[in-house]
Amino acid sequence: MALLESGEMYLEAIYVLSLKSSAVRGIDVGDYLGYSKPSVSRALGVLKDEGLVRRDDDGFIKLTKAGEIMAKRIYERHTVLTKVLLDLGVDEETASEDACRVEHYISDTTFEAIKAYIRKHG
Repeated sequence: MALLESGEMYLEAIYVLSLKSSAVRGIDVGDYLGYSKPSVSRALGVLKDEGLVRRDDDGFIKLTKAGEIMAKRIYERHTVLTKVLLDLGVDEETASEDACRVEHYISDTTFEAIKAYIRKHG
């Protein structure tokens, strides 16, 4: 399933927030991403329709199994690419911002090659 960059950003945000707390709310996602409540609500509706998120009995946002798989993949790309850029001497803020841009467009083939290179030379 192909997800737009914005959808991937929401999944990653929910995943990162869920690592810190099991009680993730829409407002938390909005604060994390800097998005308005209506934008978050609309995006969460799309992700719910795609079967990637759900709300639990208390109204907290949870990733489904499919959503968690996608979110972990996106988060791994972000962390690996950030580390590569930091190792190249890019400052932390720029490395994180650039990794965020690249993580949504890099092919699986290229990303796996980067990971293999790191394992071999890292």
